[in-house]
Formats: sequence, C-alpha cells, structure tokens
Amino acid sequence: MQKLKHCWFPGRPRYSCRFFWAEAETLTQAQELFSPPPVRADTCVSLIKQCSSLHSLKTVYASMLRSHFHLNLYFLTNLIAQYVSLGSISHAYSLFSSSHSSDPFLWNVMIRGFVDHAQYHRSVLLYIQMLELGIRPNNYTFPFVIKACGCLRNVEFGIQVHDDVVEFGYESDVFVCNSLIVMYGKCERYELSRQVFDRMPDRNETSWSTIIRACSLNDHYEEGLSLFWRMLREDIRPDRATVLNVMACAYRVNDADEICRVAVFNGFDFDQYVHNAALGMYARCGRIDLARSIFDGILNKDIVTWASMIEAYAQADLPLEALGLFKQMNSQRIFPDSVTLLSVVRACSVLASFRHAHAVHGIIILTGGFFNNPLAVETAVIDLYTKCGSLTYARKVFDRMQSRNIITWSAMISGYGMHGLGGEAYNLFNQMKSSVKPDHIAFVSILSACSHSGLVAEGWECFNSMARDFRVTPRTEHYACMVDLLGRAGKLDEAQVFIERMPIGPDAGVWGALLGACRVHSNIDLAEMAAKALLDLDSKNPGRYVLLSNIYASSGKTKDAHKIRTLMMNRGVRKVSGHTIIEIKNKVYTFVAGDRSHPQTDLIYSELERVMDRIRQEGYTPDMNFVLHDVEEETKEKMLYVHSEKLAIVFGLLNSRSESVIRIRKNLRICGDCHTATKFISKVTRREIVVRDARRFHHFKDGTCSCGDYW
Repeated sequence: MQKLKHCWFPGRPRYSCRFFWAEAETLTQAQELFSPPPVRADTCVSLIKQCSSLHSLKTVYASMLRSHFHLNLYFLTNLIAQYVSLGSISHAYSLFSSSHSSDPFLWNVMIRGFVDHAQYHRSVLLYIQMLELGIRPNNYTFPFVIKACGCLRNVEFGIQVHDDVVEFGYESDVFVCNSLIVMYGKCERYELSRQVFDRMPDRNETSWSTIIRACSLNDHYEEGLSLFWRMLREDIRPDRATVLNVMACAYRVNDADEICRVAVFNGFDFDQYVHNAALGMYARCGRIDLARSIFDGILNKDIVTWASMIEAYAQADLPLEALGLFKQMNSQRIFPDSVTLLSVVRACSVLASFRHAHAVHGIIILTGGFFNNPLAVETAVIDLYTKCGSLTYARKVFDRMQSRNIITWSAMISGYGMHGLGGEAYNLFNQMKSSVKPDHIAFVSILSACSHSGLVAEGWECFNSMARDFRVTPRTEHYACMVDLLGRAGKLDEAQVFIERMPIGPDAGVWGALLGACRVHSNIDLAEMAAKALLDLDSKNPGRYVLLSNIYASSGKTKDAHKIRTLMMNRGVRKVSGHTIIEIKNKVYTFVAGDRSHPQTDLIYSELERVMDRIRQEGYTPDMNFVLHDVEEETKEKMLYVHSEKLAIVFGLLNSRSESVIRIRKNLRICGDCHTATKFISKVTRREIVVRDARRFHHFKDGTCSCGDYW
C-alpha cells in the first residue's frame, strides 16, 4: 500500500489511490443522482413522440441507452423518425448508420428524411446502397426516391427507378404511379407522364390532379383542360389541388369562367388559395380588370394575394400599376417575401427604369429579402440591372454573392452579351466552367453573346464543346444562335450549309436568323428561301413579312415588296406599331413616329430640326432604306426625322440635366438610320445615350456605339 499511495494515472494530478477511490465513488453517486430514470417499454414510443426539442429527445435517448431499448428496432425507428422531424438529420443518420439494420421500413424513414430536408442526392445514394445490400424496396420506398429524382431533374436515374418499380411489381400501385407522373412532368417528359397515367388500372383524385399539373408544366394546356372535363364526366369530384392545377391551364376567358363555376359548385368559393389562382388565371386570359375585381373582393389578403396581383400587372405589361400596388402593400405594413420581391423585380424589368431598379434593390436590402431566398432574389436583381442598362451594378451584385448557380452565371453572361461585350461574356463563361457545368440555357447565353460581338471562332468552340465536353445535346435555339453568328459575320453560304446539315429540322428561329442576316447583307436569293420556310412555319408573325418586304424594297423590287404587303393584309396579319419610352423626373413618356400629342410638341420639333442640322454638318446622311420606297426623296427624309427614337432623345435633351445619361426603350429593333443618327447626336451634344431595343442594348458615347455597328 505504501507504494500505491503515491501512484497516479497519466494526465491526472498526483492523487493517492485512496483519494481516487473516494472520487470514483462520489462520481458514481452523482451519475445516479442526475441521470434520467430508465424508460419503460410501454411508454418509450409515446415519450419519443412527445419530444418537441432536441434536448428533450436526447434525454429520452440517454434513458433508452440505460434500458438497452436502442437495440429494439421498433423503438430505434421511432427515435430516428423523431430526430428527422426535429430537423436533426445528422443525429438521425448517425443512429441509422450504427444500427446496421436491413429492415426496409427503417431505410424508408431515412430516405424520406433526406427528401423532406431537400437532401435529394443523399436520398438517391441511400437508395442505391439499399439495392447493393440486397434490401428489397417496397411501395413506401419508391415515392420518396422518385420525388428526389424529380426535384433533381434527373430523368435518367428516374427512368432506372421506374424500371425497378416494374421489376419489384409495384407498377400498379397508385401512389407510386402518381409519383412517377409528377417526376416526369417536372423533368419535361410529359409523354412519359401520360403513358404512366393511361396504364394505371386504378386512379384517385391525386392521379388526375398530377397529370393536369404535368400538362401545365409542359405547355399542354388544351390537353390539361380536356383531362379535367373528362374527369368531371367520370363523376370524380375535384379537390383543391385539381382546381388549382387546371386554373394554370386556362388561357381563354370562357374556360376560366367554366372552371370558376366548377370551383363554386364544389365548395371552393371561399377558399383563398383558389381565389389567388383565379386572379392569376384571369390575368393570363387578358382580363386584368376581372383579376383586379377578385383581388379587391378578398377581404383578408395574404402575401400570396398581393404577389399574385403584382405579378399579374407585370405580365400584362403594366409595370407602373405593379409598382403602385407594391407601394400600397408596404403602406399597410405587409412584409414582402421573396416571391413578392421577384414579382416586383420582374415589373421593374418590364419598365427598364434604372431609378426604379435602384429603389427596389434598396427595399430588398432593407426588408431582408435576400435572406428569404437569396440565390433567386440576387439572380433576379442581376437580371434587372442588366435590363435597365447598368452592368456595373449587376456585376457588383454578382461579385458579392456568397453562392451562385447555373442561372446566376447565365444571367451575368447574357447581360454582357445584351450590351455587346462578347469578350467579357466569353471570359466569364470560361471562368464558370471551373465551378459549374454549363447547361443548355448557359450555352444559349454565350452563343448569343458571341453572335452580337462577331466572335465567330469563340462561338464555334463553345458550340462544339456542348456535346463533346459537357454532353449537352444542341437544341434548335443553339442552331439558331449559330446561324445568327455566321449570318451577322457575312458567312451566309456557311450558314446555309450549316442549316442543311442540321440533325434536326430547322424551326422559325433558325430561318428567322438567316432572313435577318440576308437583310443586312442584301442577299435576295437566300432571303426568299428563308422567307418561304418562315411564312409556312410562322405565318402570324408580322415581322417576317415586314423584313422580306424591306429586303425587296431596298433592292428596287417594289412590286415584290407590294405583293408581300398584300399577302400580309390578306392573311389578317398586322404590323406591330413601334414606340419609344423615356422616363423623365419620375414620369414615363411614350412617343410614336410623327407624334404630336405631347404638350411640348412645338419645342420638341424645333429642337429636333436644330439637332438634325448639327449632325448633318458632322457628316450624317439619312439612310432612305428605312422608309417607304414609293414616296418622294424629300418626304422620305422628313419621315426619317420623326421616328419615335429621335423624338424621345430630343425630349430627353430638353428635359434632363446636361451631365445625365439619356435612357430610352424601343419596343422593336432600333431603326438603322436612328442608330446612325444617335451616334452623331451623342457626339455633338456630348451626352451618353443608352437605347434598349427588342434585342439588345446600345450605349452611344462620343460618336460611337458599344455594338461596334455589329447588330
């Protein structure tokens, strides 16, 4: 004992064994005093389910350890499920991994937990592990795995899971089939959704609701309506989800009225979810007045109601009304969520007002809108600034983002392309490839950017890398971008060969790109070939007729031009009237060609004459190709002078500070003569002028344009 008296344990103070034994006895008593009492078998599950916090659940788990109930599969499964419901996936998975159980119910709980917490990749990996271990999935396993595939938009693996469904004999299970319909719909494979639906031996209300939802997601609106009427004929009463889904398919007022009657008949006339959906439905049908009446009739408006009406105004090209409603919402102290803010951002994008964009950006920061759904909101703000002509602010938001997805990168790349900065877009695209795999949208953005900047070699490299490096199959929009790229560069023969070698049939976008290039390079033969295809594929588009008529007219073929105009008239196709918008001192003004409705008309025309004299002295020569060819030369020149772009610019010169930037927006492509004139105006007035037309931005400064005359 004398030797033991001074022994010690590594890392502990030099206590005697007698003291250590006394300490150990005290610790044992303390543990017994403060440890929770062991749970009983008959109360274990109820105790687990009563836990509303992680702390209380951990206490129950500690008691289960003392009673060894954690070894009971039933108790353990309930414990893991409760950890999942409390949001602690890490604790749940730790317990699951330590169990080494092959019970499919336990695996289903863990797979569902991953799906419910948006950890879709982990749920798929767990399903794969389940199969590798020889654990047979059941009809409760498949709906969650299929949901994960849909959320990941991974249709390839979804098809493999569908094969497993058939192999394990669950192809007739209604819940599994409903999940497959949803998954294929989300993955834009509607034909597979319909196949699953048609082969179902039994269907419930959810089956009809999901197939109608698949129709709305994939633009099969008529089919969605047809299925809804068929459902009613089979005496199946629609639930709320079905009514909401079919409302997304209605684009005609008559259909909207019928759907509303069905909704009222089935007791949804006081359902606010249905009211909100009906509001959006009537707005899509062009009856914004009926949408507003529904909005005004909702007494207790929730945030969805406000967001729906704001979005309705934005989609109806009524951005000022949308912003006014947002202001009214704020005055009632209703806190906007990310969905509302996204609708407001879209309204500002339609307006293309930098002042409004800056104000909305400030509101988003003040209200914490970035924290609600930061990625989506910040990406929308980037797109907003690019459409309002401010790449500087767009890039600031982009650089400050903590995370970016493929949509974010594409928005910034597209912004550079719209502003004629193809080189910056190409550099950013290469930077993106090191962190994110480009998809078909990203390739449209970069190919369009290359097209607008004449980067032929870079465009070819990007196009060739799609299938070679990233397994992205080119679509018609990618082929249209390449035709546009080659056509703008004057490589019309190469563009024609490219079209002939396309593995898919060229659509209106492809032929339209070729026709536009023929207009620039005065190739009548190719223009006629492209126009013939276009007038068959896109006979209701007035731009096709006008473009071909102008090609004929500029080449002196006035009879052919007149024939095209007559054909257009006989087919009932009307030319879209051009107009130009400018915002001055918080007010929006709209001008049309020859406009004399403005109170400052006399002053505007007087200043216009003075400006035109100044630019003529600098070398400006009117381009008569942009007016009718059957009028006198003097009349042609006067017609050019009163184009809406010029009137708006002169109005801006008269009513804005000399150091400010003049920003205008044209609903059509900017006139070639106006493009030339604006370069001269920016030089003689020393003003920066930003023009946003239907295709892109033009930044005029000191007699040059950012597009480099390559447009």
